[in-house]
Amino acid sequence: MKKPETPPNGSLTIEQREELLTLLEKSEVIEELNQIDKDYPYWEQFKYKTKHMGFDPKLLWRFIKIQRGRNMSNIKLNDVNGFSFKYNTTSKILKFLHEFDLYLGGVMEGGSIIPNEEKSRYLISSIMEEAIASSKLEGAVTTREMAKDMLRSNRKPKNHSERMILNNYLTIKKVLEFKNRKLSKELILEIHSTISKGTLENDINEGKFRRNNDVNVVDHVTGEIYYYPPHYQHIDELIEDLCYFANHEDESKFIHPIIKAITLHFLIGYIHPFVDGNGRTARALFYWYLVSKGYWLIEYLSISRIIIQSPSQYAKAYLYTEYDENDLTYFLDFNLKALGLALESLKLYISRKINEKTRLFKFIKNENFNERQASIISDLLTDNEKSLTISEIQTKYAVVYQTARLDLIGLVEMGYLQSKTIGKKNIFYPADNFEQKIQILSNK
Repeated sequence: MKKPETPPNGSLTIEQREELLTLLEKSEVIEELNQIDKDYPYWEQFKYKTKHMGFDPKLLWRFIKIQRGRNMSNIKLNDVNGFSFKYNTTSKILKFLHEFDLYLGGVMEGGSIIPNEEKSRYLISSIMEEAIASSKLEGAVTTREMAKDMLRSNRKPKNHSERMILNNYLTIKKVLEFKNRKLSKELILEIHSTISKGTLENDINEGKFRRNNDVNVVDHVTGEIYYYPPHYQHIDELIEDLCYFANHEDESKFIHPIIKAITLHFLIGYIHPFVDGNGRTARALFYWYLVSKGYWLIEYLSISRIIIQSPSQYAKAYLYTEYDENDLTYFLDFNLKALGLALESLKLYISRKINEKTRLFKFIKNENFNERQASIISDLLTDNEKSLTISEIQTKYAVVYQTARLDLIGLVEMGYLQSKTIGKKNIFYPADNFEQKIQILSNK
């Protein structure tokens, strides 16, 4: 990723001030600039979009910065240099926030977005997706299918990447249980300890803030340093102030909970308090904060699965904020878009599952299946060489071990599955005449 160009700053010369006064008299130029700025472009995009306008792009940028400054809100985390921030609630951001306030409480047209009887199953699937994608953002290398197989079968991780994914999975489940706790240094360290267990070069750093300045944000290809985190001696103080920011509600200066959650996400990356695992910890805290504020549908969204489709844009959103006078609007804009895409993905997923459920009713009607058994048969139709275990079914459908066992044994008794014992595990797989039985069932 190419390092972003730093925006121009500094005071205007007398000639530039005169040119700016001329600019202010041209209403058509002002209108075009305002149209361009609706997308809140960073300097590099801004100068490209304005190069045809006949004015020095640096002058136009200074004009836009004046315009943006009129609607800025400020966040001062700490007196340490670089820890005062600002953001602009653009019309696009306000629209996102309005939509999320409507939907992330979990209610849509016709009632709850997720059928009550399906919530446990959807939640498990969502946590898996987020755990896998968030780990891949930090360098985990595996396929989604292999990672899901590990989580569903409860097998031990075979390598570093799978360990990262399992840790993430356990962490997300844990933070959902912490929704009634206040944010504290101890909570952040507990989250990091779970998320980093067995994945760091030195396990002494698990659940501990860094105690040196050897950590920088660098381009792993060129070695170029993009960002120098604050001195390690400031970390405890900065984390205390971050917790105060998360827990304190200032009635005179309201900050929307989603904006605050994204800001917490940013600040963990900006403070960079850990030797490794900062990104995974930041995204876990983002989830924790929104769930703690009643946005329960966030539990079912995988933000990292969207972010991983454009990791360079994610990294640039951090850098744009830092390089442009700590303007958080860039980071807010990127994450709100990701949140919107994750919500749309959930809607499509649920729609697809409802259609699948309609097809499953055909099986239920023609055979003495329950819904889980019908779903198992449906899955095997697309992969009839797949094998199953009781613990895998238990995890996938969020049921107790005995229920999962009876589901599979029932399918064996009906002749759809057969089983064998490997070691201490019972393995279930399609019967030899599985396809013929399905054909007979379909003909009914």
